[in-house]
Amino acid sequence: MAAVLPAAAQLCNPQNVQGAYGFRLAGTTTISGDTKPVAGMGRLEFDGQGSLSGTSSVNFAGYLLGNPVTGNYEAHADCSITWNLQDDSGAFQHFAGTLTPDLRRAAFHQTDPGGARNGTLAKVAPVCSSAGLQSRYDFSISGNAIPMNPGETAHRISLDGVLTADPAGNLAFLNGDAATPAGHASVDSDCIVELDLTPPQGAPMKFRGVLVSDGKEILAIDTDPGTAANARFRSR
Repeated sequence: MAAVLPAAAQLCNPQNVQGAYGFRLAGTTTISGDTKPVAGMGRLEFDGQGSLSGTSSVNFAGYLLGNPVTGNYEAHADCSITWNLQDDSGAFQHFAGTLTPDLRRAAFHQTDPGGARNGTLAKVAPVCSSAGLQSRYDFSISGNAIPMNPGETAHRISLDGVLTADPAGNLAFLNGDAATPAGHASVDSDCIVELDLTPPQGAPMKFRGVLVSDGKEILAIDTDPGTAANARFRSR
């Protein structure tokens, strides 16, 4: 008699795990020795047969690194998923997570010893252009500024609020009924988003993200040197 799988093990069809997903990974890492903050994002294409490819950007200890990546993945009926990525230097990284039953989202972490723990994987938006942006996003930005030059000091980065976006990608901070110009967002054909933001008080900030969840969410990192900060823009 065939064994009956637990109900939770029958939720996902592994063969349907395919297509483009965006991801963001946050936290700290001890892979290089000392504990360092890290912020990463990228876009991965799952081919439905166990192989994947894409791009990955990471702000590690204040330095922005970007690489094309390739790898393999295994998806299971209990909605667990594992994958590995190899960059063009030959280095491997390994990840594991749990998909939602609709296969559109997963929480994941890096399984290498000392790897970052807080990851989100989500299906990219169907429209990859500035027209795919929502008109309004709640946003939160958090992370660390890392001293890179003499005289600089470490400090926390924390900012949240509401942004509006028009079809051309122009952004504004919304405070009640008052809108203040905030910057610009551009979306390429792969749903990679480049954002320039100038807070009402503070220096301009640059972000790279990926448009996911039907355009209702942007998963992003601060790409400025000397930062390791994550950002999330989510439509109400």
